[in-house]
Amino acid sequence: MPVLPWPDISSRAKWSVSSFKFGFGAECLLDGDPDTFWHSDGPQPHFITVEFPRKMAIQKISIHLNFPLDDSYTPSTLAIRAGTGPSDLQDVRVVTLDKPDGWITFDVSSEPSEDGDGLNPVHAYVLQIIIAANHMSGKDTHVRGLRILGPLEDNNLVGEDHFLFQSPAYKMYETLR
Repeated sequence: MPVLPWPDISSRAKWSVSSFKFGFGAECLLDGDPDTFWHSDGPQPHFITVEFPRKMAIQKISIHLNFPLDDSYTPSTLAIRAGTGPSDLQDVRVVTLDKPDGWITFDVSSEPSEDGDGLNPVHAYVLQIIIAANHMSGKDTHVRGLRILGPLEDNNLVGEDHFLFQSPAYKMYETLR
């Protein structure tokens, strides 16, 4: 896996996929092993849905694909959707890939930031990656790894428990005598 400056927020979410073959489920997306992969099993399009417990700033997606090994199972067109729940997702980006081999990292949004130095993060509870098409019109798909990355400003939140109670009233009674 490449070392990237953006914080990996993948572990903060609940992951689900539209379909999978036994032993090749959503857990293969996060295991860090390039020899395992999510293998879809069903009609296209295929979906990877990532649900966060709170609204998150999502800057980039890093996906591991291997065209030399996976051939027609390799995604060629990805559509990214975001929203507050599964019923109100809106398209935020479409990405076309040409025979990808390795980790590909791209911005979730296509909206430029006010500074003009990059693209704005997307703020959402739910992010959905849709595999709209595969190379050579393949039906099932293989994705060897996937990471959801936050903006650089949130670097100080990496490794923290975001559900700690911090109010003065709680702090006053947090220990027992």
